[in-house]
Parts: sequence; structure tokens; C-alpha cells
Amino acid sequence: MGIKVTDCTQHRLELRAPLEPNINHKCTAFGGSLYSVAVLCGWGFVFHQMHLNKLTGHIVIQHSDADYKLPVGGEIRAVCEIGDETKLTRFFKTFKRKNIARIKLQIKILFNEEEAMLLTAHYVVHK
Repeated sequence: MGIKVTDCTQHRLELRAPLEPNINHKCTAFGGSLYSVAVLCGWGFVFHQMHLNKLTGHIVIQHSDADYKLPVGGEIRAVCEIGDETKLTRFFKTFKRKNIARIKLQIKILFNEEEAMLLTAHYVVHK
């Protein structure tokens, strides 16, 4: 798929993948590739947060909803950002107390700076 991390900060993760290996018969990005890059972006965001907090656990996706809004006719760009710091605080408190925690994230696929897809995903981390 050619996925690469292009930005990784405390509150944001961005992944990109070229169109060519992810193309469909309409010469746009294959829906399964969009979904895969988005899911991996959310998973990577959780992994990075765990690493920053010196925690380890098994990260799995529990549930997701994908809303495909626009075709992607070029590079696939997935962004996961956390706007609500209390969401992360609550997630880590729960994980430290129960050895399991859930977090709901929104991952955007952007094309020409427009939201082409929105993935709402629930991730679970357990020891």
C-alpha cells in the first residue's frame, strides 16, 4: 500500500499512501485502501499515545463507521487529531485502573484539503 508516517506529534498523526498501488477501476483510490489507511492512522495514534505515556497493551479496533464523501483522485492522506484533552486523560485513567480502556476517534481522509472520508472508530486497549 505504500503507507508512510508524514506527521506525528503529541496530538496528531498523519499517514499518506500513494494512489498507484491503491487505485480502483475508476482511477481513484479503492474504498478498501481508504478504510485501511484510516484504521491504521487511528491505531497508530493510540499506539503513539501509549508510547508517550510509557504504557503497553494490545490495541484492537472494536467498531467503526465509514462515511465516504468524495472520490480521492490522488495521494491518500489520513489525519487523526485529538481536540479534547479530557478524552485522553479519561482513557489513561481507566487503563491504569482496569487494564482496559476504550477511546472513540475520528480519522479524516483528506483530498485537496476537503474531507473525502470520515471514519469514526472505537479502539480498545487491554493488557
